[in-house]
Amino acid sequence: MTEKISRRDFLKLVGASAAATAVLTGCGPASRYVTREPYTKMPEYTYNGQSTYYASTCRECPAGCGVVVRTMQGRALKVEGNPNHPVNQGKTCARGQATLHGLYNPDRMQDPVAQSARGSRNFTTMKWEAAISVVADALKNTDPSGVAFLMGMAPDHIFDLVSDLTATIGAPPPVRFGVLGMFESRATLSKAAEDMLGGAGLPFFDLANADMTFSFGANFLETWLSPVAFTRNYSNMRRGNAGRRGYLVQFEPVMSQTAANADEWIPIQPGTEGQVALALGRLVAEKRLSSLPQAFSGVDVQAASKTSGVSMDTLDRLAQIFADADHPLAIPGGAALGQVNGLQAAKAVLAFNALVGNFGQEGGVYLSPGAPTADSYHRPASIQEMSAFVDKLKAGDVKVLFVHNVNPVFDLPHALGFNDALKSVPLVISFATFPDETAMQADYIFPDHQGLESWGYQRIQTGSELPVLSGAQPTVVPFFNTRSTVDVLLAAAQQAGGDLATTLSFKDEVAFLQSKLLPLVEAKDGYFTAPEINTFQANFQQYGGWWQTKDSRVAPSGPDVLSQPLNVDDPKFEGDGKFYFVPFLSPVIADVGANKPWLQEVPDPTTTVTWNTWVQINPDTAKELGLENDDVVLISSPAGAVEVSVYKYPAIRPDTIAIPFGQGHTAYGRYAEGRGANPVDLLSLTYNEAGDLAFGSTKVRIEKTGKKRELARLESKLGVYGSEQ
Repeated sequence: MTEKISRRDFLKLVGASAAATAVLTGCGPASRYVTREPYTKMPEYTYNGQSTYYASTCRECPAGCGVVVRTMQGRALKVEGNPNHPVNQGKTCARGQATLHGLYNPDRMQDPVAQSARGSRNFTTMKWEAAISVVADALKNTDPSGVAFLMGMAPDHIFDLVSDLTATIGAPPPVRFGVLGMFESRATLSKAAEDMLGGAGLPFFDLANADMTFSFGANFLETWLSPVAFTRNYSNMRRGNAGRRGYLVQFEPVMSQTAANADEWIPIQPGTEGQVALALGRLVAEKRLSSLPQAFSGVDVQAASKTSGVSMDTLDRLAQIFADADHPLAIPGGAALGQVNGLQAAKAVLAFNALVGNFGQEGGVYLSPGAPTADSYHRPASIQEMSAFVDKLKAGDVKVLFVHNVNPVFDLPHALGFNDALKSVPLVISFATFPDETAMQADYIFPDHQGLESWGYQRIQTGSELPVLSGAQPTVVPFFNTRSTVDVLLAAAQQAGGDLATTLSFKDEVAFLQSKLLPLVEAKDGYFTAPEINTFQANFQQYGGWWQTKDSRVAPSGPDVLSQPLNVDDPKFEGDGKFYFVPFLSPVIADVGANKPWLQEVPDPTTTVTWNTWVQINPDTAKELGLENDDVVLISSPAGAVEVSVYKYPAIRPDTIAIPFGQGHTAYGRYAEGRGANPVDLLSLTYNEAGDLAFGSTKVRIEKTGKKRELARLESKLGVYGSEQ
């Protein structure tokens, strides 16, 4: 059957019946011994012309959607959603579909390498035994206080292993970060939930059962928190409830894909979302209640109207619609929270929900259920916490830095100085699968498997009413000489010896996974049950994870949020430029998609631009500045400057410009490198009260360069509002 084990021995490992299931599905703990081969060396359970399917988890964002991968003759051919998975229920987004382009990417790191000098790209291939010795020496011979791990956003099995490792040696716990969390303002949302709802987890907004939704900058159909789950719930809100069609109003300064799908788009001034929420709350209270709650008693509706640019007639009309709704819901999104007054805005929107009594009610607000194996909610680091981490690097307190599944050189604002801080770290080891900017600044790159080649699990933080532990398994044999980061760390721990070898005395990654899954074996409230761990894991891999079957959302139990007065300060902005600057995650490229040509070819949903970066400018503003489509302009702020091509976009405020994040790479492979610009280079280090970056609190200047760079776009030269040529 394979080079390592005979069919007879394989069947002995787990028993004939369990093994039969494992072989047919590619599941089960013993399948780690099975080498999946191409047509020329097909395993005996693979038949010519027939597909084999594997359940796994999408790794393209932290949402943790379940996928089913179709393979034939040892090659993955198609990715679709897992219909049984509670998060996405069979659906996927474009990024999930394009994960195959990560698997087959020609620029993947293929071997462990040492770099002669950081940034040189002069690599020397190493044996894995030598690579493991480098990691072991770093762990054994470095004072624990000088060991640091910087990891991606996903709360997965690798994070659990590193947490156990650092606790054993007495090193600081691993730091998690992702640019998605920065644009979602997760620290702000978590802090607001802790103060207003009685728990620090992410809120759960029951969009599916709402009949009237006000979204304050939440682009939930694109990249926010769990977009596939929100898209599914939005569809249910629109047509899933007999006799009613849900109504959506989007408050944001530039029309996003979510706003384009809404019934109304309100082009609000950036930073005034919280003030508008309070103003609407007061108007709704006056229409629904006999007495005005303390939280809204001091609200000046006229002032909010003037500051935000939303007319009194509009505010009164929307308040009446909200007051008349049976299941009204208000959602605070990243664009509203990524302001200096972001925490106040989050609390204002949550108080708006409390006003209409939807806490813990159908179509209302809950706390997301905890994952089955989670002890507590551990959110990614805020930018202020990342700034403190960078200060440690600069001070020389970190002697060895391990980096996994995150690209801070590209993701963090240049003003933070992460790249310069790396110069003070004697040893940097990257486990990058792709040659990203941070990997290029490492001394060693020990590449992890790509997601479709990997074992694992991931806790689901939001997107489902059920506690979910999503499972992953290899769907193909690794194409290159890569190795699981967990296996590397386990082997290094054994070489290092001492307490580390004792604590992490697992044979391999699957044995570690089983140790973490073991407490679930006897659970009686799960999607499946099993008598022992081998059968449990066979089912775990076959179904794509384990989840409870009972709705476990938590009704808020915080203080009486309506009894205390609320206030949202006027927005403040860095820079003396004329225009408000709105950076936003590309709905298609997002943070890790630029190296996938499928995603580069997918037109942006609102502009149809592909393969580049653009700046969205209102046509009236462009005319005032003497700008035409494809003119290259210099956008400058106190933090930096970028050059981008103009796209005249009618669905944006005249005093605002917007640039998508996702392009502008200086590494990351042939499809990403040298293409477009990175808008985070314009961001100053301004924080809100929760420590999140106030990425929406910058004003910029626009200067003509006299150059022209034509944008590739599906809509052709005519555009959406006619041609001027």
